[in-house]
Amino acid sequence: MENNWLSLDWYLYELESYKDYDYANPIFLKLILAIPILLILRWLIKFFWTKSGLETSLFTQKSGGSNSWIAFFLLIPDLFLGLCFFFALIALARPQKSNEEVERWSEGIDIMLSIDISGSMDGMDLKPNRLESAKQTAEEFIDGRFQDRIGLVLFAGEAFSKSPLTTDYEMLKEQVRDVNFEEIAKDGTAIGTSLAVSIKRMEQSKAKSKVIILLSDGDNTAGNIDPLTAAQLAYSFNIKVYTIGVGRKGKVPYNVKGRDFFGRVVSQIQYADNSFDETTLKKIASITEGKYFRATNNQSLREIFKTIDQYEKTEIKENRYKSVKDYYLPYLYASILCLLIWLAFKSTFLTNILED
Repeated sequence: MENNWLSLDWYLYELESYKDYDYANPIFLKLILAIPILLILRWLIKFFWTKSGLETSLFTQKSGGSNSWIAFFLLIPDLFLGLCFFFALIALARPQKSNEEVERWSEGIDIMLSIDISGSMDGMDLKPNRLESAKQTAEEFIDGRFQDRIGLVLFAGEAFSKSPLTTDYEMLKEQVRDVNFEEIAKDGTAIGTSLAVSIKRMEQSKAKSKVIILLSDGDNTAGNIDPLTAAQLAYSFNIKVYTIGVGRKGKVPYNVKGRDFFGRVVSQIQYADNSFDETTLKKIASITEGKYFRATNNQSLREIFKTIDQYEKTEIKENRYKSVKDYYLPYLYASILCLLIWLAFKSTFLTNILED
């Protein structure tokens, strides 16, 4: 279709897809509007010239007057002349189609999400609870990254790596959605152990920046690794730790499950005092040159992740490759063809019949 410019189908096809073109000189397209105006003026001048008797056509004499339908043949040369200008102006506008390819890459950041799944994360001061709010916000954070490797560590009384560092964000988000309280049977808050597991996952990393985002709502109450010792180890591996304390102080509603008189599992809302010492989380952030945040509701947690996202923004680099293909030649050929037809009318016996 692209090369068969002698076919009428080519022009019909291109007429349907003209919006796909870019035009190097679009000013010439506006001049196309002048073509019918000039032709009408030419026909009016010829009509009144003939009408006034200053010019007489042998053809109109024999046909019984200029109103005869046969007189319309006089328009044929001008139509081809108009088509000649029409195609010439399109060719001068230089229709073209471009194909741009963008190659994007970044040096990348390695990020380990370390999330507390202890029983206290069922607190309903964040909606629907602390853990679900953390999961939703973590997914949004993952969506905002580009080519950064992200991993996932869960901890309660113990800690384990649920996902290694990966750029498969869909798989990672699926892992985040599957997180639940039953993944670790031992309750408690092993902050130091979670840091150690995260560091182990990142010790072979060659990324220019290595980050742990640790989210917890309690003090270190389990595990055999001191959190501050783990923080010193993270610092030695050039790993920055951002710590997030989740939950508000005071009475907090919890969804407590139990069994009724008939042995059926039921749940009810109970309130419990919530308070924890933020000192450890602050010291961890300070030792590793990170930052400590406090999230007391869903919006503040979301804003914290946005802030960390800005702190650790990946520098994205691009290479753009643009190829341009011109389509003016078929229109130029069509213009030349119409010009030759018009000259044929002007230089042969047809003109003599029509205008002598």
